[in-house]
Amino acid sequence: MNSWFAPLQWLVFLSLWRMSYETANINRTNTIEKSYLIERNPPEETYNPREKEWTEKAVKKYADAQEKKWQRWNEAMFERSD
Repeated sequence: MNSWFAPLQWLVFLSLWRMSYETANINRTNTIEKSYLIERNPPEETYNPREKEWTEKAVKKYADAQEKKWQRWNEAMFERSD
């Protein structure tokens, strides 16, 4: 009872078997070690002093704007109604 479908079944079986073997052993063949620790050296974008200055300025302006917003909100919510 050999059919033309039998070789195809074996081909699929062997392909899946090989893929499962490769995925199971992927970490053993990878020679590059990854470190998930924090690096001592900061990334390159922090070396630009102008960008650091602009960031600090933007953060300060944002904090001031938020403070003004909350001050107006507090005044509007808690003002006395005589």
